[in-house]
Amino acid sequence: MSKATRANTQSPAPRGGDRHDLIRVHGARVNNLKDVSVEIPKRRLTVFTGVSGSGKSSLVFDTIAAESQRLINETYSAFVQGFMPTLARPEVDVLEGLTTAIVVDQQRMGADPRSTVGTATDAGAMLRILFSRLGDPHIGPPGAYAFNVPSVRASGAITVERGAKTTVKATFNRTGGMCARCEGRGSVTDIDLTQLYDDSKSLAEGAFTIPGWKSDSQWTVQVYAQSGFVDPDKPISRYTKKEMRDFLYGEPVKVKVNGVNLTYEGLIPKLQKSILSKDKEAMQPHIRAFVERAVTFTTCPECDGTRLSEGARSSKIDGISIADACAMQISDLAAWVRGLDAPSVAPLLDALRQTLDSFVEIGLGYLSLDRPSGTLSGGEAQRVKMIRHLGSSLTDVTYVFDEPTIGLHPHDIQRMNALLLRLRDKGNTVLVVEHKPETIAIADHVVDLGPGAGTGGGTICFEGTVEGLRTGGTITGRHFGDRAAVKDTVREPTGTLEIRGATANNLREVDVDVPLGVLTVVTGVAGSGKSSLVHGSIPAGEGVVSIDQGAIRGSRRSNPATYTGLLDPIRKAFAKANGVKPALFSANSEGACPGCNGAGVVYTDLAMMAAVATTCEECEGKRFQAAVLEYRLGGRDISEVLAMSVTEAEEFFGAGEAATPAAHRILGRLADVGLGYLSLGQPLTTLSGGERQRLKLATHMAEKGGVYVLDEPTAGLHLADVEQLLHLLDRLVDSGKSVIVVEHHQAVMAHADWIIDLGPGAGHDGGRVVFEGTPAELVAGRATLTGEHLAAYVGA
Repeated sequence: MSKATRANTQSPAPRGGDRHDLIRVHGARVNNLKDVSVEIPKRRLTVFTGVSGSGKSSLVFDTIAAESQRLINETYSAFVQGFMPTLARPEVDVLEGLTTAIVVDQQRMGADPRSTVGTATDAGAMLRILFSRLGDPHIGPPGAYAFNVPSVRASGAITVERGAKTTVKATFNRTGGMCARCEGRGSVTDIDLTQLYDDSKSLAEGAFTIPGWKSDSQWTVQVYAQSGFVDPDKPISRYTKKEMRDFLYGEPVKVKVNGVNLTYEGLIPKLQKSILSKDKEAMQPHIRAFVERAVTFTTCPECDGTRLSEGARSSKIDGISIADACAMQISDLAAWVRGLDAPSVAPLLDALRQTLDSFVEIGLGYLSLDRPSGTLSGGEAQRVKMIRHLGSSLTDVTYVFDEPTIGLHPHDIQRMNALLLRLRDKGNTVLVVEHKPETIAIADHVVDLGPGAGTGGGTICFEGTVEGLRTGGTITGRHFGDRAAVKDTVREPTGTLEIRGATANNLREVDVDVPLGVLTVVTGVAGSGKSSLVHGSIPAGEGVVSIDQGAIRGSRRSNPATYTGLLDPIRKAFAKANGVKPALFSANSEGACPGCNGAGVVYTDLAMMAAVATTCEECEGKRFQAAVLEYRLGGRDISEVLAMSVTEAEEFFGAGEAATPAAHRILGRLADVGLGYLSLGQPLTTLSGGERQRLKLATHMAEKGGVYVLDEPTAGLHLADVEQLLHLLDRLVDSGKSVIVVEHHQAVMAHADWIIDLGPGAGHDGGRVVFEGTPAELVAGRATLTGEHLAAYVGA
């Protein structure tokens, strides 16, 4: 008996599965990776470092996470896969030991006007169920509290085939929570008619002031002039009521103009379909300027911006409606939910409390559930996505994070680190792409890529512990202990920008003088009101160049040359040198290779399997017709120029036969922001977050303005790149510009001439200026959270 007992307590023999404690990558060649091979320990926190563009995202997201997701998709039937996005296998020889990957990236949430923090998480759905059970008066199921669900009523006859056919009368009702006036958007648009036409003129005299609408040749204008609904020779101000109604709101109807059948439609619906329904950011600058002049968005007068119908607003729990609950700061909403005592919905209350507490724990307690998701910063969007994973019971999962500390104050970074360690300690593999030394320091394993960016990177420079990284001699290791010193002397301001009574979002009647002619840093914990002060109170008028965190838009046909406007002077230089049209030197226009339409590759659709991209045989990937490549400038054809790096091109267009001053100026700005290694024709889709941020900065540097407003320019930048950014900011200030930076990075704070610190907390606990002065005074006083962390950073 004792023998049997002893035998049962012995450790089991090791199994074959126990050996799979590593994720093995061999021969990765995605983007700029150069046959990278690496072994990553499972159930550990591994941080990937390296300069911006060194290949971190290519290894972590485009290789490891992409292959994990592709393999999971392949477990579904071919029928189901036909409805799923098709993923190609990454360029890698061997990938072993993969587990299910959950990617939490910085992609902005959809900017649909009906998408809010509540709809993007489970909190909104649970709150609707709660009100449908406890709300008084009871108005219906959860959909009756949803601003995305319209009320529907119908009646009529239906045929029932049950034995003999019978016809019965039927009615159908569905109660939705959508406000009928604004259709759940919370705001209504008002069009300024004076921006559409000059009513003192007739249509024949060119009354329209809409961009591109010319009276003599534009078909759209001819439809109005020859429709018969209005007199083309009568000034618009003298139209009768009927003519004005037809002119502005007429229903679509077929008319004949110069023998051609066309559709006549009122001016307002015509504009809404042709211009106003489009994404404003994707419009040409002059069209966007027209829309901003002509259209104003005002709070819906019927629902007062809550998006909800009167019935949904009337139903309350303890005097609080669902509109009130969604407008609360989440930390306050969590306290209200904890105070509810309703045994009948106890499981729902527990789940809702847990979700709301996760918001607070992750540092987003200052948000409200009715906050539009499109207004969240990249860092906030990433943390909102994290919420659903915090309470997850899954283990042995690979969590992949893309710079989770972006947009976080040093005080908040400590909380983020604790969350990453908690996920790891539950038995998960945590992979983090990160630049902040505070997060690198908690890693179990570090993989440093480099040594440079672009073609100068793509190799593993170091693998091992954090201590090994410090002494490893790589760029990251050398800069790991960098601490910018507080300046001994600061610049004197040349003037001040007065802000008085600022109340945007959570600001509380803020009065502050922003010095001009110096480097001013606006800081404070996340949600303290920094962006509200800078973007909401500084007039974005003449002389103010504002560079926010908005994502760069562009397809794989877009590249640095097209985005910055560099391609225009290059095309003109080629055209002038060869006596042909500039359009020939665009791969998106007349010069495109007919075989691939200027894409350089040919895609073969394989239904539910990943599309295969093969290099175009006709142009060999050069994207241009053979005849176009015969034309040369300075001994190079257009495809060879687009293959140049910024540094090479700057030299090429700077002197000699190819000298083009307009192109040389743009290239100089790209070099100034540290993008000298980028090739001119590299697709924007392959650029890293830090590279896109600097590309945007280089483009805006061309704008003529005396005040530059930058929103977290260090986002996505390596420690070494931050140093270069500081030199660039110094050059801007020394050239007579005023630079205002919203920033959390201590190196930028220490380098500032003046600091404005907001707080003391987030949301309604913030919105006040808690410090104004020099960095040295902030460090000496240590009166704020920022002061404490900056003092620790500079070793004071």
